[in-house]
Amino acid sequence: MSAANRKTSIEKPIAVALLSGGKDRPYFFGLATSLMSKGATLDLIGNEELDFPEFHGRRHVDFLDLGGVLRPEVSFTRKVGRLLSYYAKLMRYAATAQPEIFHILWNYRFPLFDRTFLMLYYRFLGKRVVHTAHNVNGGRRDGRDSRLNRLTLRIQYGLCHHIFVHTEKMKRELVEDFGVQPARVTVIPFGINNSVPNTGLTPAQARERLNIPEGKKTILFFGRIQPRKGLEFAVEAFKQISARNDDYRLIIAGRPDKCKQYWAALTDSMREAVRRGQILLRAEVIPDEETEVYFKVADVLVLPYREIFQSGVLFLGYNFGLPVIASDVGSLRDDIVEGKTGFLSKPCDAVSLGEAIERYFKSDLFETLNHRRMEIRDYAHARHSWDAVGQMTRGVYEKLLERDRS
Repeated sequence: MSAANRKTSIEKPIAVALLSGGKDRPYFFGLATSLMSKGATLDLIGNEELDFPEFHGRRHVDFLDLGGVLRPEVSFTRKVGRLLSYYAKLMRYAATAQPEIFHILWNYRFPLFDRTFLMLYYRFLGKRVVHTAHNVNGGRRDGRDSRLNRLTLRIQYGLCHHIFVHTEKMKRELVEDFGVQPARVTVIPFGINNSVPNTGLTPAQARERLNIPEGKKTILFFGRIQPRKGLEFAVEAFKQISARNDDYRLIIAGRPDKCKQYWAALTDSMREAVRRGQILLRAEVIPDEETEVYFKVADVLVLPYREIFQSGVLFLGYNFGLPVIASDVGSLRDDIVEGKTGFLSKPCDAVSLGEAIERYFKSDLFETLNHRRMEIRDYAHARHSWDAVGQMTRGVYEKLLERDRS
């Protein structure tokens, strides 16, 4: 292909179907708006929970609400009906869709079906399938791995034309455990959550709203509560340090997710601290418009995870200029600069976590936090901006389409 023809093919508008799997508002919003800014024609496949005003009234952008939201109060029969309806609409859309690129951000409710039949269906239709593997093998991480899980993952990864991951460690796992060719994998930054409003609310106003007295050293745990998130270590560490100093406060904001026994034991262990007002507990989904209150009232974010690939909550905290104390698991070490953006502790170790918390509150980082917040934001945006993510993503699309047209 001549240079002139190559330039023409690269500059040809790119049409992409972005398949959300019906979840992850921040990532869906961030990638979609970044690709919009880079001139891509987009079909955004989601549901009412992923609908944003920014998706409407834009040329070359269509938001398709396929339903699929399963309310707890809905009967089992209706849930089955809605699931079948969702998949029927998705397959009907794929059969007539104009975009050549199908970018899967998440699978839907039946991952075994999505990884096999749907992938074969997309390939049969001649689509170029791109997948963002946020979790290379979530079953292994969550203690639910099986031969069937690994087999269907291998099938999905094998049928993808290209795969995005967020760290070099994840890429190695894809290559070594699932036989994916390195050339078909791109390490891409985890974009900063920019779907959450960040208004002029001040930390003092946030403290007043949540009734946190001025001067209390406030620690935040935010996000879905699951055993792998290690919240029990944060609670135990908090008990240890607050026994030595009553100036500490712990805020827990997030919904327990399919962990009834775990959550029952955890709430029992912190009942007295909640009663005394040392722990502020909001065990529910935090709406986007209320999120900033928690990040602005806090002096530090704690991520006591047992195991993780990468954490969107980490970058959400950075977006508010909030330092992070995290257990040294997954690739968190790659994004925490000790003493500059946070501190690390040993995994599954409440004593180590408590020591890291106390070390932070004695550090220059805490003492000069009001001046350091912008530095933390700048650090995160330099490494994890959606502009960079969108540019890298579009570049992969172009190479896939150029290969077809050459």
